[in-house]
Parts: sequence; C-alpha cells; structure tokens
Amino acid sequence: MTTVVTIKGVDKVFPSRKGADTVALRGIDIEVASGEFVSLLGPSGCGKSTLLRIIGDLLPPTTGEVVVNGKTPAEARRDRDYGMVFQQATLLDWRRVLANIELPLEVAGRAPAERERRAREMLDLVELNEFADHFPWQLSGGMQQRVAIARALTLQPELLLMDEPFGALDEMTRERMQMELMRIWQQTANTVIFVTHSIPEAVFLSTRVVVMSPRPGRIVGVVEIDLPQPRQFETREEPRFFEKLVDVREMLRGAEE
Repeated sequence: MTTVVTIKGVDKVFPSRKGADTVALRGIDIEVASGEFVSLLGPSGCGKSTLLRIIGDLLPPTTGEVVVNGKTPAEARRDRDYGMVFQQATLLDWRRVLANIELPLEVAGRAPAERERRAREMLDLVELNEFADHFPWQLSGGMQQRVAIARALTLQPELLLMDEPFGALDEMTRERMQMELMRIWQQTANTVIFVTHSIPEAVFLSTRVVVMSPRPGRIVGVVEIDLPQPRQFETREEPRFFEKLVDVREMLRGAEE
C-alpha cells in the first residue's frame, strides 16, 4: 500500500518565557497508508491535536520530519492534499449551506458552475440536499458537522484530518455521525487521521488505534482493529468489539502507570 503520511522522530516543544518549556510531543514515529482510518487516542493534554496540526501544517515540529504524499506539510497544504474538520463546524453563519461548501472551491478560483456542481455532489454524499438553501444556524449540531465534512471533501483530498469532530454532540447523535462517517469513508476511500478521547469511538471507526501517553506525548502502542467491514450498529454488540475495547483500555492504562 502507498504511504500517505510518514512521521519520524518528531518532538514538539512550546517555549515559555516564565519557567520551564512545555514538551508536548517526544519521539513520534508513525506511518499511515492510503485508505487507512487511524485514530489517535490518549488522555487530555497528551498532544493528539498538536500532532494532527503538525501533519496539517498548522504547527511546525521542533525536531523531526513529516512527509505528506511525498511532500513537506506546507507543500501538501498548498497542493490541497488534505481537508480538515474540527470539533466545531466553523461554518460561516451568513452563507447558506451550499455557499459554505463551495468556499474552498471559490478560494481555489474554480468557475461558479463547477463550484455549484461539486458542492451539490458533496451535499448528496452527506445526504443534506434538501438543506442547500438553509443557514448553518438553522441546522442541528450533527447536520452542521456533516456540512463541515462535505466542505472538507470538496477538493477531493487524499487525506482527511479530523480533530474530535463529534466531541460536542450528544451520545445518540454521535453514534449516528460515526455511522455517517463510516459510510462516507467507504464511498470516498480517503485516508483518515482522527483524534478522539473515546475508546469505543476509536475502536468502532478505525483500522488502527494509535495509543499515546500522558504529556509529553509518546506512542506507546498500536492496536490493529480487525472488525468486519462495513461496520454496523450491531458491531458494538459483538464479542470481538469488546475484546478490542479491552486491548485499547489496557494499553492506555499501561501508558498512564
């Protein structure tokens, strides 16, 4: 399989003018192959989101190397090789849903007809066609996140970076969104790197779960998730699902000791 992301020896230190510097990440080494769904899991403050932002060129590493599609993160960003989805949908309230989804295409200088065609394709993918003319504030939180995912996919990125996108949702909506994301991932064949605090969410969604230690964040282990595809609601009731929950939980507990 083609390697999409390679991270070698990455440290991240945040300097401090008062007291000791904050070491957020130490010695991160990982590869992510094309079509994988990899979750970064660990306690609060362990550097999961920091690592995601380094991959996405929102933060520079202090030391080490990051390669995305054979390029530096800055080159990959300029080539629009990835889309990003955050915990909050960050939609523009004054633009209707269709116009929000068109925004990356507009910034990229695409023609109006192409922008609308592609945005409607993405609305169809997230099953929100009938809400094209709504404003974001007229949608539920889950629907807003579906719009954010549609917007992130408009430029057909190879890599989708997701930073706790369902963290603010209630449990029932969160489970429905997990199913939606599974469906979209299977249709698009994107590579996904997903940050979460939830062990069940990581196990349900992922092909691999990368377990990180408390700060400074290190990778303490990787759990392969060999649950059958496509995942269904019933997947959460299977004995193998609970076995994988235990595997991840024990690795997390070991990291904290």
